Amino acid sequence: METLDAIILGAVQGLTEFLPVSSSGHLQLAKELLGVEIEENLTFDITLHAATVLSTIVVLWSEVWWLIKGIFSRGMNDEKSYFFKLVLSMIPIGIVGFACKDYIDQMLGSDYIMAVVGAMLLLTAALLSFAYYAKPREKESISYRDAFIIGCSQAVASMPGLSRSGTTIATGLLLGNKKAAVATFSFLMVLAPIMGQTLLDIVDGGLATSSIGTVPLLAGFVSAFVVGCLACRYMIDIVKRGKLIYFAIYCAIVGCLAIGSYIF
Repeated sequence: METLDAIILGAVQGLTEFLPVSSSGHLQLAKELLGVEIEENLTFDITLHAATVLSTIVVLWSEVWWLIKGIFSRGMNDEKSYFFKLVLSMIPIGIVGFACKDYIDQMLGSDYIMAVVGAMLLLTAALLSFAYYAKPREKESISYRDAFIIGCSQAVASMPGLSRSGTTIATGLLLGNKKAAVATFSFLMVLAPIMGQTLLDIVDGGLATSSIGTVPLLAGFVSAFVVGCLACRYMIDIVKRGKLIYFAIYCAIVGCLAIGSYIF
C-alpha cells in the first residue's frame, strides 16, 4: 500500500465514522476505487478505528472527564449510572466480536463484499428514514433498557456497510431519546470495544504490518484522527438539527451503485 492511499483511506474512515453512512462500507468502496488490496484487512481497519476513538476522546473530553471523576467518587451518582449504561451497551458487540471476528474478516476480502455493502447501505437508509419521520415523545435520559437495545443495534452494525453511528443514533431516536443525548452516547459507547479489539490483536501476536508497511499504517492513523476530530464535532450538530434524511438519500444512492458494481 502506498502512503497516499493510506492517507486517503484514513480520511475516509475519519469522516464516515461519525457520519451515518457506514465507515466500513465506505472504506471498502474506497479500497475498490483505489485498487488497494490488503492481506490484513482487519488490522488496517482496526488501526483506523483506533484513530477515530482517540478523536472521540479529544472532542468529547469534557464528557469523558465528567465520567472519570464521577466513577471514582463515593456513592451512586449520575456519572456512575451513565457509565453502567455504557458498559451494558457494550456487551452485545463484545459477544459478536469474539464470535464473528474471523467471519467478518473473511467477508471483507470476499468477491461479494460490494453486494453486502450495498445491501447494508440500503438498510442504513431505511433506518435513518424511519428515525427522521418518527416523532416519539422525547425522554429525559437514556434508560438501561434503551442502552442495551442501542448496544444490540451496534452489534448488528458489525456488518460491513451498516452504519454504526447511523444505526445506534436511529435506534436511540426511535426509542424516544433526545437527539444530542443519543449522539453523545453513540460516540462514547464505541470507545471500549475498539480499544479492547486493538489490545486483543496486539496480545494475539501484534498488529501485522508486513503487507501494509509501518509508514502507511501511521499515515492512515494520523489522517483518520485529524479528519475524525472535525467530523465528530460536525455530526453532533447535524443530529441536533435533525438532518438525517439527507444521509438516508445518500446511503440509498451509494448502496444502489455498490450493488450495481457487483452485478455488472
